[in-house]
Amino acid sequence: MKFPAPVSVQWIAALINAETAGNTSVQVTGINEIHKVEKGDLVFVDHPKYYDKCLGSDADAIIINSGDVQIPEGKIIFIVDDPFEAYLRIVHHFQPAAAQSASISSDAVIGENTVVMPNVFIGHHVTIGDNCTIHPNVSLLPYTRIGNNVVVQAGSVIGSDAFYYNGKKNRDTWYKRMESCGSVVIEDEVEIGAGCTIDRGVTAETRIGKGTKMDNMVHIGHDVTVGKNCLFAAQVGIGGGTVIEEGVVLWGQVGVSKTLTIGANAVVLAQSGVPSSLKGGKTYFGYPAEEASVKRRELVWIKRIPELWKKVME
Repeated sequence: MKFPAPVSVQWIAALINAETAGNTSVQVTGINEIHKVEKGDLVFVDHPKYYDKCLGSDADAIIINSGDVQIPEGKIIFIVDDPFEAYLRIVHHFQPAAAQSASISSDAVIGENTVVMPNVFIGHHVTIGDNCTIHPNVSLLPYTRIGNNVVVQAGSVIGSDAFYYNGKKNRDTWYKRMESCGSVVIEDEVEIGAGCTIDRGVTAETRIGKGTKMDNMVHIGHDVTVGKNCLFAAQVGIGGGTVIEEGVVLWGQVGVSKTLTIGANAVVLAQSGVPSSLKGGKTYFGYPAEEASVKRRELVWIKRIPELWKKVME
């Protein structure tokens, strides 16, 4: 999430009641979680295991629960007891929950020749391009941006919060939601089936590339990047932070784990599971997904096991 304008170290320190060390002249331009961090960003870390990763990232400012660290030149640290709560305070300040009494927000921007059917909800800061069709009972939640010539079928929800939690077993509530302050970007010529769900980024964006088509009941997790001209059949699920390159085809009920990459023009056959990255230009099948020709040969040999065992025992 980018701030409306850069903010000073002193202002942030006062907001989250933090001590500071390092370069106090830094101007902070936004807040991001570690997988999406950029120059000028503020990031938080609350476990020594990840101190070095955050301190060595592109972030210029780090919220941390220890001052006993080596601060890279030019960076600033904010020392607090609970960095996660400090993160939440910043998010709530810049994106407070905003009530909405009308089904279509007064600040929504809707392009020319776009058709919005009955019972559609359009939240704050939503933009929709030209020549789109938004079918009944669709929810376009805040900070969703939709391009031109997009179709969203009935009952789909775009921009729901990420399934992303901060887990600690030393408190009454083990899992606390990491509030989402990111967005969803749907590029031109995309078609989204009925009953689909697309989560917004935790702090950055979830993006669906131009020309991609989705069947019904597809789920796209937070911070996923989908390339151009992909095709997803019904009940595909994609975990957070994954990159799907252009031209990828995922057939029905394919499950894709988080933070991996599927290369351009790969095809994953129905009911396969993808726990790790796949190279482009090949066809995959099974769990774990492997090249389909290899997996089919394995299945043939598995079927022969009883016969082979019988021969061994003779």
